[in-house]
Amino acid sequence: MTFSTLGLSEQLLRAVQDSGYTQPTPIQVQAIPAILAGSDIMGAAQTGTGKTAGFTLPMLQLLTLNQNGRTGRPRALVLTPTRELAAQVQDDVRTYGKYLQLRSTAVFGGVNINPQIKQLRSGIDILVATPGRLLDLAQQNAVRFNDIEILVLDEADRMLDMGFLPDIKRIIAKLPARRQNLMFSATFSNEIRQLAKSITNNPIEIDVAPRNVMVDTVTHKIHPVDKAQKSALLSHLIQTRNWFQALVFSRTKHGADKLVKRLARDNIHAVALHGNKSQAQRTRIMTDFKKNKIQILVATDIAARGLDIDQLSHVVNFDLPYVPEDYIHRIGRTGRAGASGQAISLVSSDEHKQLRDIEQLIKRKLEREHIADFKPGAVVPEDVPARTENKPRSARNKGHNASQKHSQKRSFNGQDTRSANGRQQGRKIRSNKPGGRSAAWA
Repeated sequence: MTFSTLGLSEQLLRAVQDSGYTQPTPIQVQAIPAILAGSDIMGAAQTGTGKTAGFTLPMLQLLTLNQNGRTGRPRALVLTPTRELAAQVQDDVRTYGKYLQLRSTAVFGGVNINPQIKQLRSGIDILVATPGRLLDLAQQNAVRFNDIEILVLDEADRMLDMGFLPDIKRIIAKLPARRQNLMFSATFSNEIRQLAKSITNNPIEIDVAPRNVMVDTVTHKIHPVDKAQKSALLSHLIQTRNWFQALVFSRTKHGADKLVKRLARDNIHAVALHGNKSQAQRTRIMTDFKKNKIQILVATDIAARGLDIDQLSHVVNFDLPYVPEDYIHRIGRTGRAGASGQAISLVSSDEHKQLRDIEQLIKRKLEREHIADFKPGAVVPEDVPARTENKPRSARNKGHNASQKHSQKRSFNGQDTRSANGRQQGRKIRSNKPGGRSAAWA
């Protein structure tokens, strides 16, 4: 199967060839002919499968074939959950539409709205937007939806996760009833199916990514480590294994900033990407990372989806996600388009529940690899007596003096557990195995 057999125009085939692609991916093989035929689509595809080109190419062709009565108002609307994904889709529209006389723009929050208003008033064919900014523009009468022929909901499940459902419904209520609807999502939950049912007309369902199945080109590995040693272990891995470029996921903005400062002490060029950054900063950071000007990008889950980073070799979970599905979304940043990649997770004992949930979700046990000098419990703070795992518990309980009683205020790995919740957590962890080792590494 080649792109030329999918019914695309000569101009689009030239653009695809210029981009270096020769064979369509499974989602493209199924979606492009169906969209060209005018069908509504429900496409289940993970990131990195060529999904964006799967709807962009036929959308461009349909708009080119039907240019009668162009008014300058948008004829295709693509809704995305994040600014980064909106910019990425817009880049693809420009790339594949380079030989066509179609105009497009992307609008999203975090930047001045006035240039976006000016661009819309100059006339466009394709509008890529995040829901919030689009509603702001509509409220200011800067955009009208009378001529929308094609609606695309990209990363629909992510939009629902982020609470955009009310905004989506408000936008859809403004659109013409007669239109083509294309919905793409990594997974199709019951809520997503209910949304699809309300906006699509006899959709063709395309499923090239069964739920929670990971690509074979990515290898997965767990490095058990005490929480306090995670930063040191990450630095060790980067330096000893010569990681040239890696995307590291932190659970919080503060954690991302703190990790960047810690890596800088070891002369590792790292930059944080999270919601506290302005849109201009986020755009510049992603551009520099793609151009290999940044070695390590430390990001919150804002970067988990929709970011197209070519040849990214390593994704690191510095913190495991609370939602197990997010593990799949995170590692989807590597191993794209047939390239190989590695997913590394630094897992401490307090994350054993998240690890168990992830392994249950993906129906496989992730390989454990202990790194010398970083095994859990190997690095013990000086004020905490070394553990005596080989002695019976009764022997360890004898002869407690004042300093030993004080040391009980810490968990087995040296983390502070002096709060009520911490004390309970410390007891719970110890109960998993004699000597306090968590069952997470079993």
